[in-house]
Amino acid sequence: MSSTIPDLRQLRYFVAVAEEQHFGRAAARLSMTQPPLSQAIRALEETLGVELFARTRRSVELTPVGADLLPEVRRLLAAAQALRPLAQSLSRGEAGVLGLAFVSTADYGLLPLLLREFGARYPRVRLQLTEATSDVQLDELAAGRIDAGLVIAPLPPRHAAQLSYLPIAREPLVIAMPRDLSARTGGVPADDWCDTPVSLRDLADTPLVVFPRHLAPGFYDIIMDCYGAAGLVPRVGQEAIQMQTIVSLVSAGMGVALVPQSLRHLRRTGVAYRPFAQAVPTIETGLVWRAAEVSPVLAAFIEIVRAHAAAVGVAD
Repeated sequence: MSSTIPDLRQLRYFVAVAEEQHFGRAAARLSMTQPPLSQAIRALEETLGVELFARTRRSVELTPVGADLLPEVRRLLAAAQALRPLAQSLSRGEAGVLGLAFVSTADYGLLPLLLREFGARYPRVRLQLTEATSDVQLDELAAGRIDAGLVIAPLPPRHAAQLSYLPIAREPLVIAMPRDLSARTGGVPADDWCDTPVSLRDLADTPLVVFPRHLAPGFYDIIMDCYGAAGLVPRVGQEAIQMQTIVSLVSAGMGVALVPQSLRHLRRTGVAYRPFAQAVPTIETGLVWRAAEVSPVLAAFIEIVRAHAAAVGVAD
């Protein structure tokens, strides 16, 4: 038995003979003479170690093995036929896989918009989505385990040289607070969102629920600067990694939190969101990727992100 792998030419010959059930007609269909066709089928049978056809002087029929093999061979030939258009689609970024990570805050406004647009334009691209904090994303990018990430700016200096960054959205911070506390400071008790501003000075004795600084140093420092501008030193009551958890802790009455405005869409029983009475700080979310590695699929996603940033007035 030969160890040679069958080639596509032999497989096409096999299908032609199986469908015509006659070597002469199959040879005419293939625009060749009969002897080399017969030799090619013999070589294929030798390669596979089985008989594919039962031959008589007047006819040729598939053996049971040949009959079972025929649909598999047809699938292989169809897959081979699809290789060229697939390769062209991959080169244009119309097919492939994109590994994208995102911070939890992006899940409440930015991420659904980008995914909806990308999915509509590139339905054949398979997305591998991972929720992760900014620091984890930067490590995953450095290790090559994701293609891009939606992170909170700014990037730590140690990563800046190897990565490209595109700002996408800027939004103000708001205060997430227990609803009963909101009512005591002039808010409307029944509303998840109250337009009445609240000052951090009115919350000076209320613990702050925040994430550890190493997860997103820039974001953490903005929060601390808000308290500093109000002449306050925050009393950190609880720390949590995910924004969903932070808001849940606020719901449980553990303190207040400073969160991006889009997090208003994360509704929790007993939580109210209020704007700042003082100057409103903003948080920037951006797309980051390895500068030296931009696949066609990633380039297509970057194009959509850049168009969205331009539409909302966020420049590079």
